[in-house]
Amino acid sequence: MKSNKLTRNILIAMALGIGIGYAVHELAPATTIASFSSNIKLLGTIFIRLVKTIIAPLVFSTLVVGIAKLGNLKTVGRVGGKAMLWFVSASLMSLLIGMVLVNLLHPGTYIDLSQADNSGLKDLMGKSSEFSLSKFMEHVIPSSAIGAMADNEILQILVFSIFFGVAAASMGDYAKPVIKTLDVFAHIILKIVNYIMNFAPYGVFGTLAAVVAEKGMGIFKFYFIYFSYFVLGIVCLWVVLLSIGYFILGKRLFVLLKHIGNPLLIAFSTTSSEAVFPKLTEELERFGCKNDIVAFILPLGYSFNLDGSMIYMTFASLAIAQAYGIHLDVGTQLTMLLVLMLTSKGVAGVPRASLIVVLATCAMFKIPPEGVALILPIDHFCDMMRSTTNVLGNALATSVVSKWEGSLENG
Repeated sequence: MKSNKLTRNILIAMALGIGIGYAVHELAPATTIASFSSNIKLLGTIFIRLVKTIIAPLVFSTLVVGIAKLGNLKTVGRVGGKAMLWFVSASLMSLLIGMVLVNLLHPGTYIDLSQADNSGLKDLMGKSSEFSLSKFMEHVIPSSAIGAMADNEILQILVFSIFFGVAAASMGDYAKPVIKTLDVFAHIILKIVNYIMNFAPYGVFGTLAAVVAEKGMGIFKFYFIYFSYFVLGIVCLWVVLLSIGYFILGKRLFVLLKHIGNPLLIAFSTTSSEAVFPKLTEELERFGCKNDIVAFILPLGYSFNLDGSMIYMTFASLAIAQAYGIHLDVGTQLTMLLVLMLTSKGVAGVPRASLIVVLATCAMFKIPPEGVALILPIDHFCDMMRSTTNVLGNALATSVVSKWEGSLENG
């Protein structure tokens, strides 16, 4: 009942956000629109920041407890190996679907060059840099565990948590008091999640009202084909993922979808898969996945299994090349695909994180990086689709590995 109430409130907030945003866009002067968008957006910012405060402690505590409960390095390696098999396969499939669609449909040729969002590009340029092995390693290996948590560097937190969890598991009974404390700590964080989720409708309202007031509904006039083709790609990916999920989970797949409906809706409306990490943890355990598997697989998935982001990276990068009339042969495109497999790992599931990777990839393959400004106006709506897909992909990965391990309850 509580979950249905939250879903209803979010849907109402979405409708109100779009309606009020559109009214402001049509009736208010430009200065008022700018002020309204800036202020109302704070509701979405507050919600995302509230969620981000608990991501690091939750990932650390649940992953350490999950590894410790798995018992030994052999079990950790077996479960981790199965998870990585799914992650790599799903990532390659997502990237390939994006690449094939762009080559078949040529969405970049429909992009209106006059609609570039150059101001938004300047903000992204400040966060991006060209890929290098040294920078990648700095992104993976923490110089400070506390610093990694303060900056919400999920991949660095994963590295430290895995070391901590393996060390605790190797110490047996001696480390049990610490594991018990972290287990209680994780449940306290999950309790906080319930409080934060009550603010979700306000965050949804603020996010949508701001973007519609600023851009208006007319944005689809210029980008309808580009957006439609991307949605087609998402549909193809969902069909493949759900088909594989049904093959492995059977009719339990429909029960899973019912459980994750609320997280999917929140991810869709806030454009942040990271925002639902705590809630998704809770729902997967209710579905029947054991908490040690959820605690181990789900944090890994948020760094290695962002299927919606992966399909968009190839789709957007190649579409920008098409918009500028740049031809990339199949060999170059496959190289780009492999580079994206590497550079995308650890990218946060927050709004526009995928575009930072696209920006760096364009620079590497001599595609004008300023071309990212061409897709910025429609990116918020694309982000809704890729964030939702990220959540679905990680829910399926966790459930499938649980099934493979024979630890899916009622399965």
